[in-house]
Amino acid sequence: MNILGIESSCDETAAAIVQNGSQILSNLVVSQIDIHAAYGGVIPEIAARSHIEAIGPVIRQALLNAELTIKDIDAIAVTHTPGLIGSLLIGTLAARTIAIINNIPFYPTHHLKSHIYANWLSGHQPAFPLLAAVISGGHTQIIYMEHHNNFKIVGTTRDDAIGECFDKVAKILGLPYPGGPSISKAATKGNPARYKLPIPKVDNLDFSFSGLKTAVLRTIQKELSLPITTPSYELQEHLSEYQIANFAASFQATAVKILIQKLKKATELFPTKSILLAGGVSANQALRTELERSFNNTHQVFFPEPKLSTDNGAMVASAAYYSIQAGEEPTDPYELDISPRSVIY
Repeated sequence: MNILGIESSCDETAAAIVQNGSQILSNLVVSQIDIHAAYGGVIPEIAARSHIEAIGPVIRQALLNAELTIKDIDAIAVTHTPGLIGSLLIGTLAARTIAIINNIPFYPTHHLKSHIYANWLSGHQPAFPLLAAVISGGHTQIIYMEHHNNFKIVGTTRDDAIGECFDKVAKILGLPYPGGPSISKAATKGNPARYKLPIPKVDNLDFSFSGLKTAVLRTIQKELSLPITTPSYELQEHLSEYQIANFAASFQATAVKILIQKLKKATELFPTKSILLAGGVSANQALRTELERSFNNTHQVFFPEPKLSTDNGAMVASAAYYSIQAGEEPTDPYELDISPRSVIY
């Protein structure tokens, strides 16, 4: 089964063709990072306009790279929630139009579900039951799955997502957007034990990252002997490269520790054979290393290839394949609703 997956939930315009849920025939991504870097974050209106320019060429090139035509496509999958509403609109309109014109079965797909299924690409086969940590710029959740297409949210953030926290700490340190790669790079030259940052005390399997970024800010102000009224953008000119590296390393180590602690607790509450990482922050090498160190003797550990950690069309196609295998019926393209927010997988 050849599935065309289309993704446009934020600032990547992506299309891919995946065969039988795991074999990637093509995978095209046009990123807008360079456009939004100047603003320190994604501007929704600019993102939507950029999707309009890219969506058609990306889909055409995905077909060309796979050496297929639209007649060879058995189903079309597209992200319809959650995400930026203008960005979602462009991808879903393109997918609906292609499905209607060519009479191809149409499957709207949840963005976070797709990130989880990035772990099934390249031939990976995680064993059930499993726990998936969905960690990105907008989301931090622990999902329990007893089988395919079965999702139970057992932990979530009560404020900032972990990726958002990375972005904000990077901005405080004067590091470029996006914050995840910038923090990770700077941390390689720093001492993760140099600054002791607090572990938020949150009940159950929930997270809180808002206080962590504030703790970084207050620690920097204290380190520089500056009043707490000093705005974050003024701190950068006082920080040495050595201090930036140490703060990046200390913050990253604390964020990783929070995630690992919650996953360990989750394995005590739920019978689990596999542990998965999913979402943009899953590309973080320090997290991958610590996950393997902590669980390799007790669980199967999986994370996507780095290029599949961020938004892409292949993960959308893979998620749709397993939905189809679970008996999900196609959706009428004329009746599709998009939603910027949704916790329902």
